[in-house]
Amino acid sequence: MLIGVPREKKNHEYRVGLTPAGVRELTSAGHKVLIEQDAGAAIGLSDEAYQQAGGEIAETAAAIFDAAELIVKVKEPLEDERRQLRSGQALFTYLHLAPDFEQTRDLVDSGAVCIAYETVTDDDEGLPLLAPMSEVAGRMAIQAAAHALEKTQGGMGVLIGGVPGVAPANVVVIGGGVVGINAARMAMGLGADVTILDKSLARLKNLDEQFGPQLKTIYATAESIDCAVLSADIVVGAVLLPGARAPKLISRQMLAKMKPGSVLVDVSIDQGGCFESAKPTTHDQPTYQEQGVIHYCVANMPGAVARTSTFALTNATLPFVMALANKGIKQALLDDPHLLAGLNIYQGKVTYQAVAEAHGYEFVSPESVLV
Repeated sequence: MLIGVPREKKNHEYRVGLTPAGVRELTSAGHKVLIEQDAGAAIGLSDEAYQQAGGEIAETAAAIFDAAELIVKVKEPLEDERRQLRSGQALFTYLHLAPDFEQTRDLVDSGAVCIAYETVTDDDEGLPLLAPMSEVAGRMAIQAAAHALEKTQGGMGVLIGGVPGVAPANVVVIGGGVVGINAARMAMGLGADVTILDKSLARLKNLDEQFGPQLKTIYATAESIDCAVLSADIVVGAVLLPGARAPKLISRQMLAKMKPGSVLVDVSIDQGGCFESAKPTTHDQPTYQEQGVIHYCVANMPGAVARTSTFALTNATLPFVMALANKGIKQALLDDPHLLAGLNIYQGKVTYQAVAEAHGYEFVSPESVLV
């Protein structure tokens, strides 16, 4: 199979869809990999390294979209990239379609086969291709919040870990999944006073057993969330409904009652955000202030640590890319129900229910389109 890896075009997005090691695995199996010139240069992955791994370098993204049977990316295709997709071509990347009508419409119109990293599943009911970036984003959320909390950045001027004789910051994490656990771990490591809220009692029990009294665990209700955020210096939104819009858990009315100079980090922004006041930001302008509260809502947070993120992502995606290449797109989907769960759009049909419901499309089961 001919696999194409274009350079990412999103603001300050330096990740790349495959590492040279991943390319080597594919070319060793007899596949051809075409990488756009300088796709990994910003993170020390040179064109020469890709060529030594057996890849070929294309001067333009257009050459890749014209030739490739399978496009492997990191972030959702931008408008000009979506125009280059063709019927029957496969796209494998993060899509986050539920809050994005224009992208959904364009991908439906393209006739392409669109498989989303974020809805591929595993035997443990996890999301293995979302997990590595969730680990990165959770840890980065605390770094970003600690910086935003500085007075020069508009925050209240609190050191997250405090010092002897001065209390540390109060960090509230909403959601006890991969993002939330990694955010809590990082915050505790810096000495913060950390509370995590989740709707799963089993998850809260596991967290209590893992971290003990260092981490406070609270069952998430509207009332308990409101109470927690009122005293928070930092709130991390880490809520995920796979493939669907994130629920709005903090209203503008509640925002007005929070501490002036406190910080909200919305890691759910890719799925529409879990704060009513959240709107996507970029690495160029990562924060804004509303009602005295600093908002950090960067939609591609792991792009800031692009080298770490690229290697972590390829580790997770490579077995699926290999299956798609070895078996062909249709057979690979038929053989693996976990990969099939990632199929969001198939040749003009919406095959993921939450996306169909979000945008008013007819839902067509992924099994039916492959028969």
